[in-house]
Amino acid sequence: MQAALAGFALGFSLILAIGAQNAFVLRQGIRREHVFATCLACAVSDALLIAAGVAGFGAMAEALPWLETIMRYGGAVFLFWYGLKNFLAAWRGGEALDTSGVARASLKGVLTTVMMLTWLNPHVYLDTVVLLGSISAQWDDKLSFAIGAMSSSFIFFFALGYGARFLTPVFAKPASWRVLDVFVGLTMWAIALNLVL
Repeated sequence: MQAALAGFALGFSLILAIGAQNAFVLRQGIRREHVFATCLACAVSDALLIAAGVAGFGAMAEALPWLETIMRYGGAVFLFWYGLKNFLAAWRGGEALDTSGVARASLKGVLTTVMMLTWLNPHVYLDTVVLLGSISAQWDDKLSFAIGAMSSSFIFFFALGYGARFLTPVFAKPASWRVLDVFVGLTMWAIALNLVL
């Protein structure tokens, strides 16, 4: 139980920071578009990465330094493009929350975006694979540590995705979407710049 709690606490603290993936989940939750699929895709991806880290993939990532460089620049390009897309949406404006329940984005498009935000982000490998993987080595019960860390991802993403609906009154106004789009765009560009530097 001690290992599971340690894994949960560390996993939760790593995922809590606002990043590209979290901003996307928040946006999907506010829009009420494919929330379950978005949250599940994020949580399962995290679980796979945590499992790889605990199983020793972190050592392989450290042994192949060129892999980190490719992920870093590829992730920066994608985040720059996604940030630009949000800035353009803010500039165009006119978006308001559609409460009719009809999803405007395709499930395929949403899942493609969330997978790219997850798997092309080098920070996710550093946090889940390398950091969690190396810390799990301190515990005799690595399985419990991994289950605790994985549980934190599932709880966090579903709470964020479904908790976002409480912001519905705020996002009934087009100006709120512009602010959110600018915030998401700045977040994406800040992460991209951080990756390059």
